[in-house]
Amino acid sequence: MRWRRNDDELMYPHEFIRVAEDSGLIVPIGHWVLREAIRQAAEWQRRNDWSLMMAVNLSAVQFKGGRLGQEVLSLLDEHTLNPASLELELTESLLLEAESDILDAIALWKSRGIKISIDDFGTGYSSLVYLKRFQIDKIKLDQSFVSNVPTHEVDRVIVQSIIRMARDLSLQTIAEGVEDTELPELFISMGCDQAQGYLYARPMRADELETWLKHYRAPPSAEIVR
Repeated sequence: MRWRRNDDELMYPHEFIRVAEDSGLIVPIGHWVLREAIRQAAEWQRRNDWSLMMAVNLSAVQFKGGRLGQEVLSLLDEHTLNPASLELELTESLLLEAESDILDAIALWKSRGIKISIDDFGTGYSSLVYLKRFQIDKIKLDQSFVSNVPTHEVDRVIVQSIIRMARDLSLQTIAEGVEDTELPELFISMGCDQAQGYLYARPMRADELETWLKHYRAPPSAEIVR
């Protein structure tokens, strides 16, 4: 998500999401993001016959009030999107809070086939218990680890351990923030399933992305992309 201000300045999430959370504005923003993401995914699938996964980040603030669980399902029904085409990204700290609103929502989503991933894995208060408790589908390796893998032995060992653990638990792994051409081959050798980052593309509008998807061909060094 990006915020284009009146002066055409482009602001990135780290510049405004925390303010939105503190003020409560993240609730209407989050609802808009969910609606647009689900609507757009359904439109792309109908128009292009694509099999794709739409991933959406959620904030802990959005769970307050207990309506988020059903809200997601209502949007899926409204736009006729298969729940298996939606992936909801949660943070480690959110899972560790494990309040009833969060537990109920996740259980409802899993019962309908929605995928759950942990965003920025390894940067929060990691507890392996929630990998089993919440039936997690995917672990997203934080960019701070990913970018250091070629040059920092400790980070490489940590990432390799996470990938091996995930494979043993039948979880997918995705490397975030892949920018260097040497990283895809390295992560393929480590057993990582997917990658995302500026090596493949920068953020773009929906119409630009549709054109990009129709013509994109991964270079040999970037074949881990999904």
